[in-house]
Amino acid sequence: MAASPDIEHSIPNEYLRRHPVAAAGQIEDMPDRALGDALHGVDSAALSVTMEYLSPVKALTVFALLPHSQQLEVLDQAPPRLAVTLLTQLADADRDSLLAELRPVSRDDLKRLLSFPEDSAGRLMSTAFVTARAEMTVEQALKRLQQSAIRGARSLFVVTGDGRLDGRVDIQDLALATPEQTLATLVAPVQEAVGTRTNREELVELLDRSRQDSVPVVDAEGRLMGVVRYRSLFHAIEDVATADLQKMVGVSPEERALSTPGFAIRRRLPWLHINLLTAFLAAFVVGLFENLIAQFTALAILLPVVAGQSGNAGAQALAVTMRGLFLREVGIRQWRAVLGKEVVVGLINGLVLAVTCGLAVFVWSSSVGLALVIALAMIMSMLAAGVAGSLVPIILTRLGQDPATASSIILTTITDVAGFFSFLGTALLLSFML
Repeated sequence: MAASPDIEHSIPNEYLRRHPVAAAGQIEDMPDRALGDALHGVDSAALSVTMEYLSPVKALTVFALLPHSQQLEVLDQAPPRLAVTLLTQLADADRDSLLAELRPVSRDDLKRLLSFPEDSAGRLMSTAFVTARAEMTVEQALKRLQQSAIRGARSLFVVTGDGRLDGRVDIQDLALATPEQTLATLVAPVQEAVGTRTNREELVELLDRSRQDSVPVVDAEGRLMGVVRYRSLFHAIEDVATADLQKMVGVSPEERALSTPGFAIRRRLPWLHINLLTAFLAAFVVGLFENLIAQFTALAILLPVVAGQSGNAGAQALAVTMRGLFLREVGIRQWRAVLGKEVVVGLINGLVLAVTCGLAVFVWSSSVGLALVIALAMIMSMLAAGVAGSLVPIILTRLGQDPATASSIILTTITDVAGFFSFLGTALLLSFML
């Protein structure tokens, strides 16, 4: 095997072409300040092959030191994985500027590769990570970590010579090992890795199952492309949960506290009109019993009690069911179990509230009939609320719709109509007791 040349002052193009892995290892160990001279006059095609074996952080450092024209040449000739790794680490303006100057065929291909689905591992992954090889010593690995700008990492990923994921080393184990010890003695196998299109829900499940601080993202050939860290996933879940909360009450997820009034009006007004239609539907139900209410005015006073309780119960069932669907605790196939549980909960809560509410109404009105009416209506409306709160998000999910967007409006309509109809309908049937 030929001896490795001294590349601190310049890197021979032939060496890059014939020994890209060895050259990448030497470049990794070079201080950043020495790279400028070493890269002078390097052929772009040869360099792009070697850069594929560099860690993302070092590859970006090398890329940033190149003249603008050579950066375009590297992107044009680089393997897709390297090009994506470089571009995802750049600021949006710099990335767009480079893409605009590439040949159309290269630009279109890279844009396609960069278009990871929303909330996928490709969008959530960080390409700023440090890699090492199993034959490296602990001293070399620690030096590489110290030279990087990465802070807070708990794992060092070990790759093979061609960049394929080989395992991981815990930083604590690395710190406690002797300097001359090789990483091969410390490396632990990676139980699970994901692809760039793995969705957020699968990542949550995987992290919960593996109890790791990060999940490696690999390409089709097993080469390490990025790392999804727990804090990034947590922030993504937090953002989605906040957006879902806004969507449930008819507010656009894009709206912020300091959004302009015009933006807020445009986003909110359509949903307010839909709410208005559902309110008219509830009013229509009340209108069916107009004569009854005119005869027994106490019914109008107690209407909000039944509707309010059923609305609260439905919201509870909706929140629990949506959380289960979101965290994949339940699926569409478990609808019977979810429905059965909510029916039991609704029935028991309805019976308890029927007794409490019935006694309170009797004390207030001294009417046994009115107390019986509201007690029976409370049981029926609570049952309807539990059924609606559990089934509405499941049905919407089955239909391919986002349950966070429409569940709240549909649930409000059902609970209002069910509450009004059960109360006034029961009052009509028992009007002889009022």
